Amino acid sequence: MSVDSDGTEDAGWEVDPDDEQGAAVLAALGRQLSTWRKAADMRAADFGAAIGYGEDQVRKVEGGRRIPRPEYLDKADDVLRAGGRIAAMKKDFEQVRYPKKVRDLAQMEAKAVELSAYSSHNVHGLLQTPEYATALFGMRRPAYSRDETEQILAARMARRSIFERTPGPALSFVQEEVTLRRRIGGTMVLRRQLENLLEVGNLPNVEFQVMPTDIEEHAGMGGRIQVLKFMDGTAVGRSDGAFNGRPVSDPKQLRILELRYGIIRAQALRPRDSLAFIEELLGET
Repeated sequence: MSVDSDGTEDAGWEVDPDDEQGAAVLAALGRQLSTWRKAADMRAADFGAAIGYGEDQVRKVEGGRRIPRPEYLDKADDVLRAGGRIAAMKKDFEQVRYPKKVRDLAQMEAKAVELSAYSSHNVHGLLQTPEYATALFGMRRPAYSRDETEQILAARMARRSIFERTPGPALSFVQEEVTLRRRIGGTMVLRRQLENLLEVGNLPNVEFQVMPTDIEEHAGMGGRIQVLKFMDGTAVGRSDGAFNGRPVSDPKQLRILELRYGIIRAQALRPRDSLAFIEELLGET
C-alpha cells in the first residue's frame, strides 16, 4: 500500500479527470461521509488519526477528490459506528474506482455474448496474470506512478470476472507466438503466465490459438483486433489498422474486422495444437 507525504497511509486512488459522471458520484458520496463524521462530532484530523489516515486524505475523500480504498470505508464504519451503512458504500465507490475508458470496456465485456481478440505485442489483458500485468505496466514510458499502477492493475484483474459468468460467453483469442516467448517480468512470471493460458484455454467456452512466427501469410499485420457481440444482435469492434483505430459498430465496418479475424484464425494453429505448443514452451522455459 502506498504512503502519503505525511507518512500516513494513502486513502485511495486519483479521480479520472475526464470522468464527469464519476466525479459527480464521488462528490455525493464524499458529502455523505462528511455528514457521518460531523454527526459523530469528530474533526477531520481526529477522525483521520482514528482510522490511520492523514487529515489531508480525509478531506480529499470527503471532497470527492480521492476514491477511498475498501479498508478506509471499513475503518470509517467501525469508528463512526455506522452499523455497516458506510461499509455498504464500497459497491458505489467501486463503480467509479477505475478510469472511465476501462470501466466502459468492462461494462461492454460484461454484456457480450461473444468476444474475438487478436493480440500482437503482449498477452491480451483478459488473459494476463497480476504479475505479468504489473511487469507490463512497469515498462510504460513515461512511467506510471505507484498509485496509477495499482489502480489500473485492479481494473484489469476485475475484468477477468468474464470467465466466471454463467452461462459463459463464447471467447476466442489468437496470440502471436512472440508474446508467449517474451520474458516480461522474468522467467517465473512468464511460466505462471503460460500456466494461466493453459487453464483458460481448457475452459469449455474458450478457443485459444497461437499464430506461429514463421508463417508466410498473415492477415493480422495491421495490428490488434477485437470484436464484441451482444444479445440484441449489435456489436462493436476495434482494430489498430482500420478506421483510424476508432471503435466501430457499423455492420459494413464490422464485417471487415470479422473477415480479417476469420482469416487470422484459419492461419493460426488449431486450438488443440496451440495448447500443446504452450505445454511444450512451458517445458522449455
